[in-house]
Amino acid sequence: MSKKILVADDDFAIGEMLQLMLEGAGYEVEIQTDGRTVQQMQEPLPDLLLLDIGMSGIDGRMICRQLKSQENTRRLPIILLSASNNMQGVVKDAEADDFLSKPFDMHDLLSLVAHYVGRTEAGS
Repeated sequence: MSKKILVADDDFAIGEMLQLMLEGAGYEVEIQTDGRTVQQMQEPLPDLLLLDIGMSGIDGRMICRQLKSQENTRRLPIILLSASNNMQGVVKDAEADDFLSKPFDMHDLLSLVAHYVGRTEAGS
């Protein structure tokens, strides 16, 4: 069974690019462009959330902190996406598990995803 990844980015083109790369590696991918919907996610949860910091209308760091403070979502691995290269402090403050700077290398993305959810059969 493939691992499910939720990509939350208000730039649909970036979401589609991530979806193509991740589905090519064997993951199941859902794209969400509305930060408020991500904040209110319910079961079944994805295996990983790739969350853009610059969501329109709501800050991705705030979404991350909220998800990490709730019992049902606190163990969900969250990787923040940002055009900034200096993300260590932001990751700690938002309680994220990791970050990926845009633009990113496909191999770096797949390696990071595999670290948090394991490799898929197609990606092995």
